[in-house]
Amino acid sequence: SIFTILVLTLLVLLTVATFLWNLLVLATILRVKAFHRVPHNLVASTAVSDVLVAALVMPLSLVKELSAGRRWRLGRELCLVWVCFDVLCCTASIWNVTAIALDRYWSITRHLEYTLLTRRRISNVMIALTWALSAAISLAPLFGWGETYSPEHERCQVSQEPSYTIISTGGAFYLPLCVVLFVYWKIYKAAKFRMGGRRRNAVVPLPEAAQVKEASHEPQMVFTARHAAITFQTDGETWREQKEKKAALMVGILIGVFVLCWIPFFITELVSPLCSCNIPPVWKSIFLWLGYSNSFFNPLIYTAFNKNYNNAFKNLFVKQR
Repeated sequence: SIFTILVLTLLVLLTVATFLWNLLVLATILRVKAFHRVPHNLVASTAVSDVLVAALVMPLSLVKELSAGRRWRLGRELCLVWVCFDVLCCTASIWNVTAIALDRYWSITRHLEYTLLTRRRISNVMIALTWALSAAISLAPLFGWGETYSPEHERCQVSQEPSYTIISTGGAFYLPLCVVLFVYWKIYKAAKFRMGGRRRNAVVPLPEAAQVKEASHEPQMVFTARHAAITFQTDGETWREQKEKKAALMVGILIGVFVLCWIPFFITELVSPLCSCNIPPVWKSIFLWLGYSNSFFNPLIYTAFNKNYNNAFKNLFVKQR
Protein backbone atom coordinates (compact mmCIF):
# COMPACT_ATOMS: atom_id res chain seq x y z
CA SER A 1 0.00 0.00 0.00
CA ILE A 2 0.96 3.64 -0.37
CA PHE A 3 0.98 4.05 3.41
CA THR A 4 3.43 1.15 3.81
CA ILE A 5 5.72 2.62 1.17
CA LEU A 6 5.66 6.01 2.89
CA VAL A 7 6.45 4.44 6.26
CA LEU A 8 9.36 2.41 4.88
CA THR A 9 10.69 5.48 3.05
CA LEU A 10 10.55 7.42 6.31
CA LEU A 11 12.45 4.66 8.14
CA VAL A 12 15.12 4.54 5.43
CA LEU A 13 15.55 8.32 5.59
CA LEU A 14 15.74 8.16 9.39
CA THR A 15 18.46 5.51 9.20
CA VAL A 16 20.54 7.41 6.64
CA ALA A 17 20.12 10.77 8.40
CA THR A 18 21.08 9.26 11.78
CA PHE A 19 24.23 7.73 10.31
CA LEU A 20 25.33 10.83 8.36
CA TRP A 21 24.60 13.36 11.10
CA ASN A 22 26.48 11.43 13.80
CA LEU A 23 29.32 10.73 11.37
CA LEU A 24 29.55 14.47 10.71
CA VAL A 25 29.81 15.16 14.44
CA LEU A 26 32.59 12.58 14.78
CA ALA A 27 34.49 13.97 11.78
CA THR A 28 34.22 17.48 13.22
CA ILE A 29 35.53 16.42 16.64
CA LEU A 30 38.45 14.56 15.04
CA ARG A 31 39.42 17.44 12.72
CA VAL A 32 39.08 20.36 15.16
CA LYS A 33 41.82 20.30 17.81
CA ALA A 34 39.79 22.49 20.16
CA PHE A 35 37.28 19.62 20.45
CA HIS A 36 39.92 17.15 21.67
CA ARG A 37 38.93 17.69 25.28
CA VAL A 38 35.98 17.33 27.62
CA PRO A 39 33.06 17.52 27.31
CA HIS A 40 33.52 16.69 23.62
CA ASN A 41 34.84 13.22 24.42
CA LEU A 42 31.43 12.48 25.92
CA VAL A 43 29.77 13.83 22.77
CA ALA A 44 32.12 11.69 20.66
CA SER A 45 31.25 8.57 22.68
CA THR A 46 27.54 9.29 22.19
CA ALA A 47 28.06 9.83 18.46
CA VAL A 48 29.95 6.52 18.19
CA SER A 49 27.11 4.61 19.83
CA ASP A 50 24.52 6.37 17.66
CA VAL A 51 26.53 5.73 14.46
CA LEU A 52 26.65 2.03 15.34
CA VAL A 53 22.91 2.04 15.93
CA ALA A 54 22.38 3.48 12.45
CA ALA A 55 24.98 1.27 10.75
CA LEU A 56 24.50 -2.12 12.42
CA VAL A 57 21.10 -2.17 14.10
CA MET A 58 18.59 -0.11 12.12
CA PRO A 59 19.25 -1.71 8.68
CA LEU A 60 18.65 -5.24 9.98
CA SER A 61 15.57 -4.02 11.84
CA LEU A 62 14.35 -2.59 8.56
CA VAL A 63 14.90 -5.95 6.85
CA LYS A 64 12.85 -7.58 9.59
CA GLU A 65 10.06 -5.03 9.06
CA LEU A 66 10.00 -5.83 5.33
CA SER A 67 9.58 -9.58 5.86
CA ALA A 68 6.09 -11.07 5.94
CA GLY A 69 4.81 -11.22 9.50
CA ARG A 70 8.02 -9.56 10.70
CA ARG A 71 9.74 -12.95 10.72
CA TRP A 72 13.49 -13.42 10.90
CA ARG A 73 14.81 -15.25 7.85
CA LEU A 74 18.53 -14.47 8.20
CA GLY A 75 19.58 -17.37 10.42
CA ARG A 76 20.55 -17.87 14.04
CA GLU A 77 24.08 -16.44 13.88
CA LEU A 78 23.04 -13.13 12.35
CA CYS A 79 20.16 -12.95 14.83
CA LEU A 80 22.57 -13.22 17.76
CA VAL A 81 24.82 -10.56 16.24
CA TRP A 82 21.90 -8.20 15.62
CA VAL A 83 20.41 -8.58 19.11
CA CYS A 84 23.84 -8.21 20.72
CA PHE A 85 24.63 -4.99 18.87
CA ASP A 86 21.08 -3.73 19.39
CA VAL A 87 21.34 -3.99 23.18
CA LEU A 88 24.98 -2.86 23.25
CA CYS A 89 24.62 0.28 21.13
CA CYS A 90 21.24 1.43 22.47
CA THR A 91 22.32 0.92 26.08
CA ALA A 92 25.58 2.78 25.43
CA SER A 93 23.66 5.63 23.79
CA ILE A 94 21.35 5.92 26.81
CA TRP A 95 24.21 5.90 29.33
CA ASN A 96 26.21 8.40 27.26
CA VAL A 97 23.25 10.80 27.48
CA THR A 98 23.28 10.22 31.24
CA ALA A 99 27.02 10.96 31.35
CA ILE A 100 26.52 14.24 29.48
CA ALA A 101 23.79 15.24 31.93
CA LEU A 102 26.03 14.42 34.91
CA ASP A 103 28.93 16.37 33.40
CA ARG A 104 26.75 19.46 32.87
CA TYR A 105 25.36 19.13 36.40
CA TRP A 106 28.80 19.02 38.03
CA SER A 107 30.10 21.86 35.86
CA ILE A 108 27.16 24.04 36.98
CA THR A 109 27.00 23.20 40.68
CA ARG A 110 30.72 22.58 41.36
CA HIS A 111 32.48 24.77 38.81
CA LEU A 112 35.30 25.64 41.26
CA GLU A 113 36.07 22.02 42.22
CA TYR A 114 35.27 20.51 38.81
CA THR A 115 38.49 21.56 37.09
CA LEU A 116 39.50 20.57 33.58
CA LEU A 117 41.80 17.80 34.85
CA THR A 118 39.12 16.41 37.18
CA ARG A 119 36.54 16.67 34.43
CA ARG A 120 38.75 14.74 32.01
CA ARG A 121 39.35 11.93 34.50
CA ILE A 122 35.70 11.59 35.49
CA SER A 123 34.49 11.71 31.88
CA ASN A 124 36.93 8.96 30.86
CA VAL A 125 35.74 6.81 33.78
CA MET A 126 32.09 7.38 32.82
CA ILE A 127 32.80 6.41 29.19
CA ALA A 128 34.59 3.22 30.26
CA LEU A 129 31.79 2.24 32.66
CA THR A 130 29.18 3.01 30.01
CA TRP A 131 30.62 0.61 27.45
CA ALA A 132 31.51 -2.04 30.05
CA LEU A 133 27.98 -2.11 31.47
CA SER A 134 26.45 -2.12 27.98
CA ALA A 135 28.68 -5.02 26.93
CA ALA A 136 27.77 -7.02 30.06
CA ILE A 137 24.03 -6.59 29.44
CA SER A 138 24.27 -7.41 25.73
CA LEU A 139 26.51 -10.47 26.04
CA ALA A 140 24.62 -12.17 28.87
CA PRO A 141 22.18 -14.07 26.57
CA LEU A 142 25.13 -15.51 24.63
CA PHE A 143 26.12 -17.39 27.79
CA GLY A 144 22.73 -19.02 28.22
CA TRP A 145 20.65 -16.37 29.99
CA GLY A 146 17.51 -16.79 27.92
CA GLU A 147 17.02 -17.44 24.21
CA THR A 148 16.93 -14.86 21.44
CA TYR A 149 16.19 -17.01 18.37
CA SER A 150 13.26 -19.35 17.76
CA PRO A 151 13.67 -21.40 14.53
CA GLU A 152 10.12 -22.80 14.73
CA HIS A 153 8.49 -19.35 14.67
CA GLU A 154 11.36 -17.64 12.80
CA ARG A 155 11.50 -15.11 15.62
CA CYS A 156 14.49 -13.03 16.68
CA GLN A 157 14.17 -10.79 19.72
CA VAL A 158 15.82 -9.84 22.97
CA SER A 159 15.73 -12.60 25.56
CA GLN A 160 12.30 -12.81 27.24
CA GLU A 161 13.59 -14.56 30.37
CA PRO A 162 11.88 -12.64 33.23
CA SER A 163 15.03 -12.36 35.35
CA TYR A 164 17.06 -11.08 32.39
CA THR A 165 14.26 -8.69 31.45
CA ILE A 166 14.27 -7.10 34.90
CA ILE A 167 18.06 -6.80 35.06
CA SER A 168 18.54 -5.62 31.46
CA THR A 169 15.73 -3.03 31.40
CA GLY A 170 16.76 -1.79 34.83
CA GLY A 171 20.41 -1.41 33.86
CA ALA A 172 19.75 -0.11 30.35
CA PHE A 173 16.95 2.37 31.04
CA TYR A 174 15.31 2.65 34.45
CA LEU A 175 18.53 3.28 36.38
CA PRO A 176 19.81 5.99 33.97
CA LEU A 177 16.27 7.42 33.90
CA CYS A 178 16.37 7.89 37.68
CA VAL A 179 19.83 9.45 37.42
CA VAL A 180 18.90 12.00 34.73
CA LEU A 181 15.66 12.97 36.47
CA PHE A 182 17.54 13.48 39.74
CA VAL A 183 20.22 15.49 37.95
CA TYR A 184 17.73 17.78 36.24
CA TRP A 185 15.84 18.28 39.51
CA LYS A 186 19.11 19.35 41.19
CA ILE A 187 19.95 21.68 38.27
CA TYR A 188 16.49 23.26 38.44
CA LYS A 189 16.77 23.62 42.22
CA ALA A 190 20.21 25.25 41.95
CA ALA A 191 19.02 27.65 39.25
CA LYS A 192 15.93 28.58 41.29
CA PHE A 193 18.09 29.20 44.38
CA ARG A 194 20.43 31.49 42.44
CA MET A 195 17.61 33.46 40.89
CA GLY A 196 15.97 33.82 44.30
CA GLY A 197 19.21 35.06 45.85
CA ARG A 198 19.68 37.46 43.00
CA ARG A 199 16.22 38.96 43.46
CA ARG A 200 16.91 39.46 47.17
CA ASN A 201 20.22 41.19 46.54
CA ALA A 202 19.31 43.21 43.50
CA VAL A 203 17.33 46.19 44.80
CA VAL A 204 16.66 47.64 48.24
CA PRO A 205 14.10 50.48 48.13
CA LEU A 206 14.34 53.53 50.37
CA PRO A 207 10.79 54.81 50.81
CA GLU A 208 11.71 57.88 52.85
CA ALA A 209 14.14 60.70 52.23
CA ALA A 210 17.67 59.97 53.28
CA GLN A 211 19.96 62.70 54.46
CA VAL A 212 23.67 62.40 55.04
CA LYS A 213 25.42 65.21 56.86
CA GLU A 214 29.10 65.59 57.39
CA ALA A 215 29.64 66.14 61.14
CA SER A 216 32.37 68.77 61.30
CA HIS A 217 32.91 72.46 61.94
CA GLU A 218 33.32 73.05 58.24
CA PRO A 219 30.35 74.22 56.15
CA GLN A 220 27.88 71.35 56.00
CA MET A 221 27.28 69.36 52.81
CA VAL A 222 23.88 67.74 52.55
CA PHE A 223 22.93 64.94 50.15
CA THR A 224 19.24 64.21 49.74
CA ALA A 225 17.82 61.24 47.85
CA ARG A 226 14.13 60.62 47.38
CA HIS A 227 12.60 57.36 46.09
CA ALA A 228 16.09 55.96 45.66
CA ALA A 229 17.33 52.41 45.35
CA ILE A 230 20.61 50.71 46.08
CA THR A 231 21.73 48.23 43.40
CA PHE A 232 24.41 45.68 44.20
CA GLN A 233 24.89 44.43 40.66
CA THR A 234 24.15 45.63 37.18
CA ASP A 235 21.07 44.58 35.29
CA GLY A 236 21.34 41.59 32.99
CA GLU A 237 22.90 38.17 33.41
CA THR A 238 26.60 37.54 33.76
CA TRP A 239 28.49 35.43 31.25
CA ARG A 240 28.55 32.42 33.62
CA GLU A 241 24.84 32.71 34.36
CA GLN A 242 24.04 32.77 30.64
CA LYS A 243 26.26 29.74 30.08
CA GLU A 244 24.68 27.83 32.95
CA LYS A 245 21.17 28.73 31.78
CA LYS A 246 21.99 27.50 28.28
CA ALA A 247 23.51 24.28 29.64
CA ALA A 248 20.47 23.65 31.84
CA LEU A 249 18.14 24.18 28.86
CA MET A 250 20.20 21.77 26.72
CA VAL A 251 20.15 19.11 29.46
CA GLY A 252 16.41 19.55 29.90
CA ILE A 253 15.67 19.09 26.19
CA LEU A 254 18.13 16.17 25.93
CA ILE A 255 16.49 14.40 28.87
CA GLY A 256 12.96 15.18 27.69
CA VAL A 257 13.56 13.76 24.20
CA PHE A 258 15.36 10.74 25.67
CA VAL A 259 12.42 9.93 27.95
CA LEU A 260 9.77 10.44 25.25
CA CYS A 261 11.66 8.26 22.77
CA TRP A 262 12.50 5.31 25.00
CA ILE A 263 9.88 5.03 27.75
CA PRO A 264 7.13 3.41 25.59
CA PHE A 265 9.52 0.68 24.41
CA PHE A 266 10.93 -0.14 27.84
CA ILE A 267 7.53 -0.19 29.52
CA THR A 268 6.29 -2.79 27.04
CA GLU A 269 9.63 -4.61 27.18
CA LEU A 270 9.32 -4.96 30.96
CA VAL A 271 5.59 -5.68 31.20
CA SER A 272 5.25 -8.12 28.28
CA PRO A 273 7.40 -11.03 29.62
CA LEU A 274 6.23 -10.60 33.21
CA CYS A 275 2.48 -10.65 32.54
CA SER A 276 2.61 -12.79 29.36
CA CYS A 277 0.77 -10.01 27.54
CA ASN A 278 0.36 -10.28 23.80
CA ILE A 279 1.25 -6.84 22.47
CA PRO A 280 0.51 -6.40 18.73
CA PRO A 281 3.71 -6.55 16.65
CA VAL A 282 2.92 -3.26 14.94
CA TRP A 283 3.01 -1.42 18.28
CA LYS A 284 6.28 -3.14 19.21
CA SER A 285 7.75 -1.89 15.94
CA ILE A 286 6.49 1.64 16.52
CA PHE A 287 7.96 1.78 20.02
CA LEU A 288 11.26 0.25 18.85
CA TRP A 289 11.76 2.74 16.02
CA LEU A 290 10.73 5.60 18.29
CA GLY A 291 13.60 4.53 20.54
CA TYR A 292 15.98 4.35 17.57
CA SER A 293 15.01 7.92 16.63
CA ASN A 294 16.68 9.13 19.83
CA SER A 295 20.01 8.46 18.10
CA PHE A 296 18.95 10.97 15.44
CA PHE A 297 17.87 13.66 17.91
CA ASN A 298 20.94 13.45 20.17
CA PRO A 299 23.44 15.19 17.85
CA LEU A 300 20.84 17.76 16.81
CA ILE A 301 20.31 18.80 20.43
CA TYR A 302 23.87 19.06 21.72
CA THR A 303 25.16 20.78 18.58
CA ALA A 304 22.26 23.23 18.32
CA PHE A 305 23.29 24.72 21.68
CA ASN A 306 26.96 25.08 20.73
CA LYS A 307 27.96 27.73 18.18
CA ASN A 308 31.41 26.15 17.87
CA TYR A 309 29.88 23.12 16.15
CA ASN A 310 28.01 25.29 13.65
CA ASN A 311 31.20 27.20 12.80
CA ALA A 312 33.16 23.94 12.59
CA PHE A 313 30.57 22.44 10.22
CA LYS A 314 30.86 25.46 7.94
CA ASN A 315 34.68 25.37 7.97
CA LEU A 316 34.63 21.63 7.31
CA PHE A 317 32.58 22.00 4.13
CA VAL A 318 34.49 25.11 3.00
CA LYS A 319 37.83 23.33 3.32
CA GLN A 320 36.50 20.33 1.42
CA ARG A 321 35.48 22.60 -1.45
